[in-house]
Amino acid sequence: MIEIATSSTTTTLVVAGDLDLAERDQFPEIAARVVGLRRQLLVIDMCRVTFMDSTGAAFLISLADSGRKRGGATVLRGADERDLFVLEVCGALDLFRVDTDHRCEQSSPTSGATPVQLPQRPRPA
Repeated sequence: MIEIATSSTTTTLVVAGDLDLAERDQFPEIAARVVGLRRQLLVIDMCRVTFMDSTGAAFLISLADSGRKRGGATVLRGADERDLFVLEVCGALDLFRVDTDHRCEQSSPTSGATPVQLPQRPRPA
C-alpha cells in the first residue's frame, strides 16, 4: 500500500508492505500523481516496507530522477540497509538524501482495538 500526503512544499509517500514486481501495476499512476503535484521535496517513508526488489527500486529511482530534473530533492526516511543496498547495486543511491536521524514509530491504534507489535527493522547508523 502506498499513501500520498502533501504540504505546500513537500509530498510524502508512505509505503507499507512489499515494493516489488507484484505491485508494479500501481507504480505509473502513483508516479503521475507525485509528478503532477510538483513539490520541491519528495519524502519516501519506508518504515513499513517489508521487501523491495529491483522493480521497486526502479520505481523509486524514477521518482527521484523526475524530481531532480525539476530541481527538487528526494529523501528516503526509514530505509533499512537492505533497501539501501538494492539502490546502491542499481547505481542510484546518490539520487537520494538518506535521513539517518529518523526513527520509525510503533503503530498505536486510536480505537479500542488491541495493539499489535509491528516488527521493526534495524536502520542504518
